[in-house]
Amino acid sequence: MRFQLLGPLSITDGREVVVLPPAKPTSLLAALLVRPGEVVPTERLRQAVWGERQPATAKAALQSCVLRLRRLFAKYDIEEQAVVAVAGGYRLPADGDTLDLLHFRRLVSEAAGAGESELPLLRTALGLWRGPLLANVPSDLLHRDEVPRLVEERLRVLERLCEIQLARGRCREVLVDLWEATRTHPQHEGLSAQLMRALYGAGRQNEALAEYRRIRTHLRDELGVDPGAALQNLELAILRGEELPGAALAPAERGGHGAAAGAVPSGNGHPSPGPDPSPRPRLPRVPGFTGRSRETTDLVDHLNGGGRGDGRTDTAPVIAVISGGPGMGKTALALHAARLVADRYPAGGVLLPLARPDGTPRPAGEAAAELRAVLPAGAPRGSCLVVLDDVVHPDQVRGLLNVPGCGALVVTSRMRLAALVATHGPAVLQLGALTPQESMALLTTVLGRERVAAEAAHARTLTDLCGHVPLALRIAAARLLTRPKLRLADYAAWLCRDLPARLALPDDPRMSVPLTLDEALDRLPGPLADAHLRLARLNGQLTAPDAATALRVPETHAEELLERLLDTGLLDEEQPGTLRMNSLFRVHALHRAAPTDDLPQAVVAPARLALPSGAT
Repeated sequence: MRFQLLGPLSITDGREVVVLPPAKPTSLLAALLVRPGEVVPTERLRQAVWGERQPATAKAALQSCVLRLRRLFAKYDIEEQAVVAVAGGYRLPADGDTLDLLHFRRLVSEAAGAGESELPLLRTALGLWRGPLLANVPSDLLHRDEVPRLVEERLRVLERLCEIQLARGRCREVLVDLWEATRTHPQHEGLSAQLMRALYGAGRQNEALAEYRRIRTHLRDELGVDPGAALQNLELAILRGEELPGAALAPAERGGHGAAAGAVPSGNGHPSPGPDPSPRPRLPRVPGFTGRSRETTDLVDHLNGGGRGDGRTDTAPVIAVISGGPGMGKTALALHAARLVADRYPAGGVLLPLARPDGTPRPAGEAAAELRAVLPAGAPRGSCLVVLDDVVHPDQVRGLLNVPGCGALVVTSRMRLAALVATHGPAVLQLGALTPQESMALLTTVLGRERVAAEAAHARTLTDLCGHVPLALRIAAARLLTRPKLRLADYAAWLCRDLPARLALPDDPRMSVPLTLDEALDRLPGPLADAHLRLARLNGQLTAPDAATALRVPETHAEELLERLLDTGLLDEEQPGTLRMNSLFRVHALHRAAPTDDLPQAVVAPARLALPSGAT
């Protein structure tokens, strides 16, 4: 068994992960693990567990908490890692095999001076981090004193990794890591400087200068200071078009002649050998993933080979289709399951979007070319897992089945892709709204058990307002997490006054229920979108006779129309013959609906032809 500290505090045996509940023994364990092998004074432990409001019998209470922690160890058969009582405090022995923090430090130490092995070792070390640090540990002291220290350790390693890649001319490859890091740590000048260099080296001078303006504005607004001299000099160099260390690809990628094809210019202006073979591609992390336990188990079993009794040859990729309406967490489930089976796919994982921003499908040939470009050179057949995100038509998937290296394709789509299911028999997972229990678990994971339990009834009201839609719940939880003094009752009342418009985060347009649902409707043929809006005027439960009356079309046309909306994920099947519109989708549709005009009689035929491919 192993403790995982670099994320939500958890225990794992390598196959299953148990995330500990936000409770006092969890805080005690975290306080011992952040100082592994050291004697942690009893006063420090009491402050970590109870803060300033320590019980009157603090010594006995701490002993009781230690006893509860030992019982937890016994429950998971890890008594060998006992909490040791010593003079003045307690100690928890650990090493790199039993604690991910020490494993991380061991890898970083091995990377120093490891030459060509430094980069993969640092990547492996950073891969141990699994989301917000100690997210389930309700200790103000640890979040104030220990989390910033540990986060700084990670940032030093990330900066070193990005610096190596910039020095090798891999400007495009570091962009994803640097975008994420600079948005998570908006006033970190070192990361912003690296992002500016990477953008400039990729031929994106305007974006590099925009990044400088972003951090300058942030530092002035938050701290009342200007960027340091290093950043100011970097901006000046970019304005002048100078060649920068680590941005030496800029002339060639802008169409100049500063380098021979396939070579990276060195600091003296002469071509040097090209960059090393591409590192193993990584899939994005999904911090705090909650719920969907049955679907996760089924998907992991399938990706591990449990579903190969379907007539496919050993060389054919495993295929799974995750479909569902907008905001239901299809991509999150795909990425979460992919990370759980990462050991089975040694060449790594690739996330490949198959729809353009306007919802139109990308051609299969274009997607295949991009996939071949990002897969590691010489990857053995079947060694890489690919998440095909937001598939619009089955042909997009069929065009990627023979790309070398692909061992598994996890397809996410708002469509049910029945034609792909009929011809290739993949595992099929249909995602609807979360159950009420899963919704409460999601809020509890983000906000902590104590805060949710203190207003349990209002928490349930909040989940109902969100329609149990994962995107809406995460937006609501993020709002509450950034305002720890805001009562759930007050937030639910505020939300109710302008639903769903207030289910949006102003600093990230992707986190917006109205925009997500608007985009889903904009993808549909006009008559079909109009039908969805009109059906929202019913009570949420839909039958063909009711739909025919509301839409003024024959019942057979209404049945076909409901089937098309069911296929898009905008309706759910409650039982045969009865469909249901999610309460949040219905509120959105009522806000957007046009007031009167009757639905044209010809709606069904064009909707049926246009919807499956999205390209006719």
